[in-house]
Amino acid sequence: MAKKSTAAKSKAKYSKETYAFWYESMLLMRRFEEKAGQLYGQQKIRGFCHLYIGQEACASGAITALDKDDKWITAYRDHAHPLGLGTDPGAVMAELYGKATGTTKGKGGSMHIFDKERNFMGGHGIVGAQVPMGLGIGFAEKYRGTKNLCICHMGDGAVRQGAVHEAFNLAMLYKTPVIFVIENNGYAMGTSVARTSNVTELYKIGEAYDMPSFPVDGMNVEAIHEAVAEAAERARKGDGPTLLEFRTYRYKGHSMSDPQKYRTREEVEEYKERDPIAQVKATIIDNSILTEDEIKEIDKKVKKQVDDAVKFAEESPWPDGQDAFKDIYMQEDYPFVME
Repeated sequence: MAKKSTAAKSKAKYSKETYAFWYESMLLMRRFEEKAGQLYGQQKIRGFCHLYIGQEACASGAITALDKDDKWITAYRDHAHPLGLGTDPGAVMAELYGKATGTTKGKGGSMHIFDKERNFMGGHGIVGAQVPMGLGIGFAEKYRGTKNLCICHMGDGAVRQGAVHEAFNLAMLYKTPVIFVIENNGYAMGTSVARTSNVTELYKIGEAYDMPSFPVDGMNVEAIHEAVAEAAERARKGDGPTLLEFRTYRYKGHSMSDPQKYRTREEVEEYKERDPIAQVKATIIDNSILTEDEIKEIDKKVKKQVDDAVKFAEESPWPDGQDAFKDIYMQEDYPFVME
């Protein structure tokens, strides 16, 4: 017999539109990634592929806390962020396929999704490289006198990179409008945080630079929204950066080639009991925010979006050989691009 839940009902704190967005956006991320994993197994998607399953709240909660003109940059686990920001799922899937209709015309693949129109400044394959880049993007906004900021996501393994600490120091020195986010899923590839550092509460690293730094429940989309909103307010006032440690978890391996021998099945199942999508759905149901029919319509819509994305990617053309010589330099007739 199934154990009866004794959990208290969650009280809604936000609008119907916000909860509907959280549920739909996280569900799209989840279903898209599940399909990507299947397609990888069929060798439709090749090369590296890092899934975000379990971490959806880290992106979705931040999106509702920020403005459309704010900039985003992240590491190579980068499919979910643009999907939440509104990038066409077909273009993301086509990029995973390496097709010419992809977000970077099939040249970037899984680790290098970009969408300039939605201010998504890309996924980046070099560990920690996006952190000083995020600092630079934030500095550009400050230099131009806007009220925009840059939110810069990194994994827990990236905080061991020297460039990250250089970026933290300069961000505080220049009071740059950046929100640094550590998506701490517990493992840098297959190595636990405890095996790489004496400091396992990673937000404390920011305190060495007098940076406001806080831990956040990365499985709870409301907690993410609140923490990012507070950090954004600080940045827009000119008070500089914030470091947030989103304590989250990935249900799948580091990449599709990861056998996951470094953790137990029981550990994974324990985190699944705190699933971010299940949490927000429970709040929606407990507070009658959406009807069962409305929830089913969202489920149906998301399924169609993913199916349509696969169809688009399948039917899209491969890049032409000459495309290798395009988009290299801003100057189209640059002399070192030879015929």
